[in-house]
Amino acid sequence: MSNNADRLPPLDLLVAFEAVARHGSITLAAAERFITQSALSRQVQALESALGVLMFERRHRALVLTPAGERLLAATRAALAQLGEAMAAVRAPRPPAPLALTTTPSFAALWLIPRLAGFTGEYPGVDVRIDASFERRDLRRDGFDIAVRYQPIVGGDGERLFGEALVPVCSPVLQRRKPHPLRTPADLVHHTLLQVADPGGASMPLEWEPWLRQLGQPQLQPAARLTFNSYNEAIAAALAGHGVTLGRRPLIDALLKKRQLAVPFGEATDTARAYFLLLSPAAANRPDAQALATWLRGQAASV
Repeated sequence: MSNNADRLPPLDLLVAFEAVARHGSITLAAAERFITQSALSRQVQALESALGVLMFERRHRALVLTPAGERLLAATRAALAQLGEAMAAVRAPRPPAPLALTTTPSFAALWLIPRLAGFTGEYPGVDVRIDASFERRDLRRDGFDIAVRYQPIVGGDGERLFGEALVPVCSPVLQRRKPHPLRTPADLVHHTLLQVADPGGASMPLEWEPWLRQLGQPQLQPAARLTFNSYNEAIAAALAGHGVTLGRRPLIDALLKKRQLAVPFGEATDTARAYFLLLSPAAANRPDAQALATWLRGQAASV
């Protein structure tokens, strides 16, 4: 018995033939297939040679199918369509694109990540990618679905999630440490202030200055200062008992609830900044992005 497969021309010759027949042009078909005109012409000639019959009539600036070409074109298109359907049916499902969220390092580390297991547990199939950066990402250009931005309340972009308040915090051990326990703001003269570098070059970050002034200690000089490049480092130093920093609520609320940090004195003071939720235009068509946005709103409402 003869093997029909042995008499079939290579698939790439049939694909080339179909492209030429559809465009009626070697030039256009070659551009579609990203090969040279001469290479595509050789493929058509190889098919004609294998079948022993012309597929096209070469006319002035045009290629016209012969009767044999028309018959082969109908069969080729039907076969290619059937192959495409079969490949789509057997191809492994393509994993969904990661859901990309950009925010500040402190929001990510102190507020979002400790809660994120609640979202991934509710939506186990969603792949979340978190970009923790001080750079302001362009959602459309940089491929992000959601942003949570720390911005001034006046003129802030997006939907406000929650505001911010400052309060001094330290390790509970440091709060009780003898001979200088922390009971009043004046006791800070015996302790180290943990601060974040001020881009303006001031001797003390702006957060401490108005807070001390409000508490009647504008001239207070602490025993020492430790300055860090990021807020996360200042919180880590406070947890380790190295000094007192200004806690940003609600970012540090979980640490207060677990009694890893304590408020030795003073009331929380509202700042002029807040956290805002922004969604990219593409997020409107992504159910997983909408789910994460709804979850973020719910978590913010419970603050």
